[in-house]
Amino acid sequence: MYIFLFCSVIVSGVSVLFINISSKNLKLLLSFSGAFLFAISVLHLIPEIYSSGTANIGVYILVGFFAQILLEFFSEGIEHGHIHIHKHDHAHSAFPYAMMIGLSIHSFLEGMPLANGDTHAHDSLLTGIVLHNIPIAIALMTMLLQSHISKKQAIMWLIVFALITPLGSFTSYAIGANMIGGLSMYFDRIMAVVVGIFLHISTTILFESSENHRFNLIKFVVIILGAALAFLGS
Repeated sequence: MYIFLFCSVIVSGVSVLFINISSKNLKLLLSFSGAFLFAISVLHLIPEIYSSGTANIGVYILVGFFAQILLEFFSEGIEHGHIHIHKHDHAHSAFPYAMMIGLSIHSFLEGMPLANGDTHAHDSLLTGIVLHNIPIAIALMTMLLQSHISKKQAIMWLIVFALITPLGSFTSYAIGANMIGGLSMYFDRIMAVVVGIFLHISTTILFESSENHRFNLIKFVVIILGAALAFLGS
């Protein structure tokens, strides 16, 4: 699982060095991943956490939803494809440390419920995170290269990002291994926070998928395919 999470980010991010991925194609990838995230949240993750019987589980979903809004003050929305270049002067761009911190916290939280591999929703969550991280890695690598840092440095930061989600999962496992009872309650609440994050990101992507609110057949088909893939996995 850790290798899969890591390699999906590295391969998709490094592809930017060899393939010109247009803004239009990136938006299509985001639309697909956004539809998949929304669908697995509704079809798999929300029923899973509510069936646990944990009291006030909806509160944790709201916490995740609003926490993502806060994180985007730092990450500047790169989770849903926004690329911002911070100009330091006319010749150079400042490295976006705040963005990396916000994105890292986001990815760390996403990885935490993956430590509980016994739930029915685990495979859906893993697939959703992988599909979600692919366009993020592409956007991140594009932004880093446009920030006028070297390719070597850009790849280094990509590797850091690729390690964060597995680190979140491993940390969660390490904490859970030292707990006496209550492990399922712990994961249900963390899962609920992640579902809240997914709901914010997926709805933001889907609301932004139609420019000027015009109907776009290709994007609509991509969104339907993303939702259908989540449905077929149920």
